[in-house]
Amino acid sequence: MKVVKIMIKFLKKIGRIIYAIIDSFCKFIDKIIIMPISRLVYNISKSLGGNNTSFNKLLNHPRFLIIISLVFAIICFLLIDNKVISLISNEAEIIKDVPVKLVYNDEAFVVENVPETVNITIAGGKSSIYLAKQLGEFEVELNLSKYKEAGTYRAYFTYSKNIDSVDYILDPSYINVEIEDKVSELKTVTYDLVGTDNLDKKLSVSSVTLDSSEVVVKGSQKSIDKIATVKALVSVANDYKEAGTYELKDIPLVAYDYNGEIIKNVVIVDKSLTGTLVLTDNHVTVPISVLTTGDLIKGKAIADITINDKADYSVDIYGEEDDIKDIKSVPVYINVDGRGAEAVKTYTVVISKPVGVRELSIKNATIKVTFGDEEQKTVDISSVDGLNVPDGYDAKIANKTISVQVKGVRSNIDKITAANIKPYVDLSGLGEGTHEVEIKINNDNPLVNYVFTSTATVTITKK
Repeated sequence: MKVVKIMIKFLKKIGRIIYAIIDSFCKFIDKIIIMPISRLVYNISKSLGGNNTSFNKLLNHPRFLIIISLVFAIICFLLIDNKVISLISNEAEIIKDVPVKLVYNDEAFVVENVPETVNITIAGGKSSIYLAKQLGEFEVELNLSKYKEAGTYRAYFTYSKNIDSVDYILDPSYINVEIEDKVSELKTVTYDLVGTDNLDKKLSVSSVTLDSSEVVVKGSQKSIDKIATVKALVSVANDYKEAGTYELKDIPLVAYDYNGEIIKNVVIVDKSLTGTLVLTDNHVTVPISVLTTGDLIKGKAIADITINDKADYSVDIYGEEDDIKDIKSVPVYINVDGRGAEAVKTYTVVISKPVGVRELSIKNATIKVTFGDEEQKTVDISSVDGLNVPDGYDAKIANKTISVQVKGVRSNIDKITAANIKPYVDLSGLGEGTHEVEIKINNDNPLVNYVFTSTATVTITKK
């Protein structure tokens, strides 16, 4: 029943097209023949006074009308036959991207340089073009089954011509095709991780194990020689929410050339592999260290700092083991420039991820700073460390006592002894000889400041 309805609908469309053509033709004949002749007869009749009985009898005589009709019929036939008048206008339309069906012995050969699609230009009457488009899919075939040996051949596309009144023109109509012998080689498979940006930031890929380390690749020798690597594309973009071992199925395989481009004209016999994915939640717990920028008002010092109402606060950092194992703390910075007049200042800070860290257990912190009156004391230090000694050399630092002024509120500076202060000299870039080098102190304690000016005499010699 559905087919009948479709056919009725189709015939109605054809009927409308035929009616439109006939109507256009009648209007055309009426405009260029009937109306001019009617005007001519009227003018002749008018010029004869409009009462010429003989002329009127002639026009009304049956034989005269038959002769006039015959003359007009012959004139119309000659005009149409010589294509002065065209009842049906010819048109052309391009059908783009028609798929090519390739037929050849794919077990023995590889075919190169065959386009996936071609264009077909159809030309003819408007109704014929419409009918050709309605009658279904255009089919184009390149049949190479007659070729039994490798080589370069000129092969022609063939197509199904479903309407005889339409001309079909293929673009291209033929190609020079390369047929090569198909060969096989074993290739080593490695893997690439895909979708790591979508993996839970707290998880890390510990290992990937494939069920096979080699695959068979088939293609022309020329194409196989271009293969730089075969990759199994392991997707970690699935909804993995916790550490564990996961079975992988249907891992796609892709062959790449030496420029990193995918080689499409080879066949990997194993379309996919299986494997195992191990995810871990590598993390370490480190303290948050508060560092200050700017200068307090004169006579004031920081008495106490709390992070989320705790004196010591730690954060879990997640990432690859090699990236996070040497991270000792996560720094946050607060600006204390011009502060100290108030007793307490509260800061809300965003905790930035150190390099190599993918995720933090917390991202924000509230830091409360208490201020007090500044005092100072002097601490004498008799040893200096030498850092970054050039390879193949020894460094000797002359003995010298360094006086360091320790500033802060009384309760904090009383806790500082010589053991808490580690002065050093940086010897990077220095060569053999005696050098006067500035002494420095690393201060990671925001509750005290160290003030001193001193240099050390360092002698560098070859080992």
